Amino acid sequence: MAWNEPGNNNKRRDPWQDGENRNLDEVLKQMKDRFGRYFGGSGFPGPLLIVLGVLGAWFMMDSWQTIDERERGVVLRFGKFERVMGSGLNMKWPRPIETVEIVETTRVRSDSAEVRMLTKDEALVMVDFNVQYTASDPYLFLFGGRSPEDTLRQTAESAVRQVIGASTLDDVFSEKRTELANTAKEELQKTLERYSTGIIVTELNFQNLRPPAEVKEAFDDAIAAREDNQRIKNEAEAYAQKIVPEARGLAERNKALAEGERQSAIAKSTGESARFTLLVEQYLKAPQVTRKRLFLETMQDVLSRNPKVMVDAGSGNNVMVLPLDKLMQNVVLPVLPALREDGAGAAVTATARAVAPEREAFDPMRVAREPRQ
Repeated sequence: MAWNEPGNNNKRRDPWQDGENRNLDEVLKQMKDRFGRYFGGSGFPGPLLIVLGVLGAWFMMDSWQTIDERERGVVLRFGKFERVMGSGLNMKWPRPIETVEIVETTRVRSDSAEVRMLTKDEALVMVDFNVQYTASDPYLFLFGGRSPEDTLRQTAESAVRQVIGASTLDDVFSEKRTELANTAKEELQKTLERYSTGIIVTELNFQNLRPPAEVKEAFDDAIAAREDNQRIKNEAEAYAQKIVPEARGLAERNKALAEGERQSAIAKSTGESARFTLLVEQYLKAPQVTRKRLFLETMQDVLSRNPKVMVDAGSGNNVMVLPLDKLMQNVVLPVLPALREDGAGAAVTATARAVAPEREAFDPMRVAREPRQ
């Protein structure tokens, strides 16, 4: 007898039955009929199942967002800023609940403009400049202003006008061009930060600076004159670099020569002083001999440098002329000078020369004196 057959006074032993005679097949059929109204029957899906499937597919397909390493994603929930997505795979609510605006934060953007400006000295100049920038803040770049490109262009033009207007024409066309561009870049960055644009200026360059076509001819003449001035200046500097060392060398040489002459004069004076001191000592010992010796040496030094010697005998009116210039053309041998004292006590000296071939001593006292007129 089975465990669930009637027994024990016809009481059922099946614990799953509550006393009512129900068939399991009927229970399953009732459950199928109850849920079949929602999911459909006869093997076809119902409308609720279709809706749930569509929602699941929509959620799975539009809930993932891939952000590149060079990009950032700005998430908007029902049009309002929610957050910023980083690089990688990110999850979000599907559209239209949340939308993502992609911003390339590492891409260098560029913008150029050409404007006519006035310099400080009221000269017209055409300025062609280029600005390179990146989007540092994705949210501010998208929503900080009406149009980041228009804002950048207007602020860049304003910064360049400010810098050019504070500079002269010579400064604009000289080597200060790079310095002026850096100043304009700093002013532009300050203005962009004040307007909260989320833009970082990486470079600002003056690509072309030229005068307007109306004044180009006069401007070319001014440029040519400036170039000539610079060329002459360079030539002068080159000449100065060449001549200054030569002048310094000549000055040093003259200084050395002067120093040598000074030392020579000092040595000569010192020697003469020492000689005079010795002569004083000799003079004190023998005054007459020393006086005579000094006189003879002095007259020998003086008369040896004169081509002619005129000797006054000290008496009479005759003047004796010695043609020493003709006599010195021959072989001349020096001899000791003769000394004679006349009756009046005046000492007269004469220079004697030995004349070849006889080499006899020439005594000026033997020459006949010419009578005075």
